[in-house]
Amino acid sequence: MKLVVTGGRGFIGSHFVDRALKEGHQVLDIDKIGYASNTELPWDNHKNYKLIKEDISEIKHLPSCDVIINFAAESHVDNSIKDTDPFIKSNILGVHNLLELVRGKAPYDRPLFFHISTDEVYGDILEGEFNEKDKLNPSNPYSASKAAAEMLVLAYHRTYGIDYIITRSSNNYGERQYEEKLIPKCISSVQKNKKIPIHGDGSYVRDWLYVKDNVDAIFSIIKSDVKNEIYNIAAENYMTNLEVANTIISWLDATGNMIQFVANRWGQDLRYAVSYSKLRSLSWEPKYKKGLHKWF
Repeated sequence: MKLVVTGGRGFIGSHFVDRALKEGHQVLDIDKIGYASNTELPWDNHKNYKLIKEDISEIKHLPSCDVIINFAAESHVDNSIKDTDPFIKSNILGVHNLLELVRGKAPYDRPLFFHISTDEVYGDILEGEFNEKDKLNPSNPYSASKAAAEMLVLAYHRTYGIDYIITRSSNNYGERQYEEKLIPKCISSVQKNKKIPIHGDGSYVRDWLYVKDNVDAIFSIIKSDVKNEIYNIAAENYMTNLEVANTIISWLDATGNMIQFVANRWGQDLRYAVSYSKLRSLSWEPKYKKGLHKWF
């Protein structure tokens, strides 16, 4: 397949490119190279890989391809609370620009628009799990920008007939994740003998999904040839933030009090939980369901 990947130098996107090149696909990567991008990757000189250093909100031409997979996004919630502008530009205007480029192609030349979203568009849920038919109720500027992007994708399908897939994954972890995220921040803090900052009392629950499981789910969807569907991707690996921090402290044999409780984030979500039963119909299951222990 000919694949256009946006944000292929980022955390999840780079793991997708890993897999795509190993399977023999051609990859054109559109990435502005932001502060959290990976600047050196093992496939930089691969014959089937090409990088275009450009912002998705500004690119003027979209080469012919079978699928465009949009990983490009500003994703750190705290940053979105401090300054919403980059999130509006990348996560909404960027998606709008990509959709316009797809719309401008002849119908026979339009790729599948595969949009990578997040479970955070649902907001939090104290009990049970969200499914793909539940309403969206984002709690912060980041999740609101991702929800808005989803609405654009759905509108362009209904109005212009653009085929799409949307995935909403739970919290990812794994290699190449930027240090501002919880797990790499915990590891880095312990290694530097610094306290780990934990919001509130650390009781907020997240479902931790290994990044390669997420990529595997994305490929399962692409290879199934389904179109115009939304899928949750999850691992049912629930842990509180405090449990994550204490687990990493234990693994790294740190001693003393390594936790520093800090003020809650504005609009803090208490618990994320989504059902991936729909994805099971494609015979997908997370390989790292036991979570962080196996990966670490």
